[in-house]
Amino acid sequence: MTMAESRIAAPASPLTSKDLGLYGLTVFSWGFSWIAMKGQVANVAPEVSVFWRFVLAASVMLGWSLIRRQRLAFPLRTHLRFAALGLFIFSTNFTLFYYGAKYLPSGLLAVVFSLASVFNLILGVVLFRQRPKLIILGAGLIGFSGIALMFWPQIAGAELNLDALKGLALCTAGTLSFCLGNMVSSSNQKAGISITSATTWGMIYGAALLGTFSLLRGDSFAVEPTLTYLGSLAYLSIIASVLAFASYLTLLGRIGPARAGYSTVIFPVVALTVSTIFEGYVWTFAALLGLVLVIAGNVIMLRSR
Repeated sequence: MTMAESRIAAPASPLTSKDLGLYGLTVFSWGFSWIAMKGQVANVAPEVSVFWRFVLAASVMLGWSLIRRQRLAFPLRTHLRFAALGLFIFSTNFTLFYYGAKYLPSGLLAVVFSLASVFNLILGVVLFRQRPKLIILGAGLIGFSGIALMFWPQIAGAELNLDALKGLALCTAGTLSFCLGNMVSSSNQKAGISITSATTWGMIYGAALLGTFSLLRGDSFAVEPTLTYLGSLAYLSIIASVLAFASYLTLLGRIGPARAGYSTVIFPVVALTVSTIFEGYVWTFAALLGLVLVIAGNVIMLRSR
């Protein structure tokens, strides 16, 4: 969700009804995707579920690219870029989150992912020797403090909850993978490759990598023939992976990254609300304070950009 942030300038005009519609579609599509993810991890290997998700999503993106006559023929060295995008965003990232969903409420998955901007900051310092402003560092510290408070009730109950720690570690690794993919995407855009073309090929390579990995592991490619599984697969493939992404990119072009980026602040709130209703997520004072800090850290980060 941060792939195109540095490329588009935000207009100053007020939001129109179309802008609000796109905003709502983006926020709610991604906000409900986390509970849908929980419907994928009961009886099917996570890497197989992600494989079928991106087989479907890549098929839709390929059809859309052909209809819109997007460029799809590229030299080998560019396909290496697409393969990296598929590795970091459309396979490893999602697979790690699916494994994390085995141990955590869906709302907390979204909260960890919402700190992608903070992880982007860390990678910028480590990989590119960037010098962030003090206010940016402060925003990152606030966000991480919020994560610690939100996870404290999950981790430190009557005894140390190793499953919650494992889930947090998996989701953190998944977010780092997504942010590495952002670095690849930024490089692709600087090379003049359209986001639609890169996403289409990235999904194809992501599905191919997951298919190969699943074969090597000896996983069954059979899916669970239940309404919950098939419904969540369709939702994640079409709504969360294609429609929401297209809505967000359209929103970027209409209102700019500064305002469109606030969807990353809002959708975790939607996800936590859904988790409270359907999973019985229990709010504590520490968790509520943590959510406030996570939102504050993201808002400061976005405004400081």
